[in-house]
Amino acid sequence: MRVPARSVPAACALAGVAAGLVLGGCGGVRAADLFLLQRSGNVAGAKLTLLVNEEGGVRCNGGRTRTLSDPQLIEARVITEDLRDPASHHLSLAPRPGAVLSYDVLTEKGRVRFADNSAGQPDVFHRLALFALRTAQQVCGLPM
Repeated sequence: MRVPARSVPAACALAGVAAGLVLGGCGGVRAADLFLLQRSGNVAGAKLTLLVNEEGGVRCNGGRTRTLSDPQLIEARVITEDLRDPASHHLSLAPRPGAVLSYDVLTEKGRVRFADNSAGQPDVFHRLALFALRTAQQVCGLPM
């Protein structure tokens, strides 16, 4: 697609937001983001931000981009696909008393919010929480 010269700055700004969009003069290709997960809680190490992209890159707490293994990337893609319906409905599940961790996850399709002990969690929420824990420990070198 040809972009008029006066539109290049606006197009480059859009490219930064719409991951994966490539326009001449924007400085290269950016992989599409699968999801942004923010975890919080009342225990040490609970605070976590994971940004996972389509090519297997993951940023932990704003640090440098690290690389997921192929099985981890496949798991992240499956989780993203399984989040489509709950995210498109903006599913938000309240924590029950005694909750330790809370999750806020943004995908291309929408957002989900839940706690580790929220009632009625779809299976994908459990898999997502485990993915976050394993990625934090195995890929990012974080304690939790």
